[in-house]
Amino acid sequence: MFTLLFVTFLLADVLLRLWLASRQIRHVRRHRDHVPGAFAARIGLYSHQRAADYTVAKMRLTIVERMVEAAVLVCFTLLGGLQFLDLRLAALFDNEMLRQLMLIAAVFAIMGMIGLPFAVYNKFSLEQRFGFNRVTPRLFIVDCAKTLILSLVFGAPLAAAVLWIMGNAGTAWVWWAWGIWVAFNILLIWLFPTVIAPMFNKFTPLENPEISARINHLMERCGFSVKGLFVMDGSRRSAHGNAYFTGFGNARRIVFFDTLLARLNPDEIEAVLAHELGHFKHRHILRRMVLSFGFALVFFMVLAWLSGQLWFYEGLGVIPQFGRPNDGLALILFFLAVPVFTFWVTPLAAWLSRRDEFEADRYAARQASADALVSALVKLYDDNASTLTPDPLHSAFYDSHPPATQRIKSLQHAAAT
Repeated sequence: MFTLLFVTFLLADVLLRLWLASRQIRHVRRHRDHVPGAFAARIGLYSHQRAADYTVAKMRLTIVERMVEAAVLVCFTLLGGLQFLDLRLAALFDNEMLRQLMLIAAVFAIMGMIGLPFAVYNKFSLEQRFGFNRVTPRLFIVDCAKTLILSLVFGAPLAAAVLWIMGNAGTAWVWWAWGIWVAFNILLIWLFPTVIAPMFNKFTPLENPEISARINHLMERCGFSVKGLFVMDGSRRSAHGNAYFTGFGNARRIVFFDTLLARLNPDEIEAVLAHELGHFKHRHILRRMVLSFGFALVFFMVLAWLSGQLWFYEGLGVIPQFGRPNDGLALILFFLAVPVFTFWVTPLAAWLSRRDEFEADRYAARQASADALVSALVKLYDDNASTLTPDPLHSAFYDSHPPATQRIKSLQHAAAT
């Protein structure tokens, strides 16, 4: 019965994704030769067509990638791939903790190797074709190596700790594992700005006096303090521009991509930063963290129940090894199967995110300039080749940010009031 349920949800997942992707492609291509009126004076037809072609190319890659992911999932589960790995590793390793860790590592390694060609194609073909990629093959390999090292340094101890707790903490293991997960994520947030991010990019203090003064005045008006203003060499890897807050408490810092600073004027930079401050002012970041930790607790509780159900293993093509711990097996099966069932909450998460974006825009309009934020967004839409004409249903289902026309209309209304 569980096998039938899993297959039904997986098929529905794939078919819905394909249908939404095809809608997006058709809608974007249908509007390819006409710039929306709200943008006609600021974005040329060539840029609009480039954004349409970029969007269509990305969607086609997404379709192929999702089909491959679904096939890999079936191979791991219903076709016995995970069962094969588990039995082979049981014959190679006597130490149970090592066996389970190697099983987790093997699954992630296989998934990483399957995903690598897509990453290479996306970077060196798709992004290259549209003028965004600036990563050299050598830098790509170095980045992959660093990511692998970080995954081992942080992921292996976390997996070992969770497995040990599952096997030794009795029925209370859920709370201990959840506590470790929360602490692990807070540790990553703390380490990211000073340890992890500098491994991939160079960060230098912002040296533009005019922009620094504008930002400091904005921070004073909004009642915020940060440890520093930094510029990141984003142009080393991509032509895309961005800005973000990182860290927490007194260690918060603001990071600007050098590509963003090169494109926007001081008024626009201030408006973009005011938008980001709006997320903090309305506690969007904190709320998302609390929600993610809450969902993690629910997932651990569900995992605790499923790990004791024989039908959970057999329904996903695995026969657990009696007399040996199967905690690693349960973790992997749960990790593989859960997205198939939780995919359906995507529209709710997207709607909540879009609501936060509108709220942050209104805050920016009050603290800076709505017109400057509109100007900055139009430049970013243009530079990043973001489509101005997404399919409404696809956008409602997936997009974490409002469609360009809705967002600009909302800001123009704010500027007029």
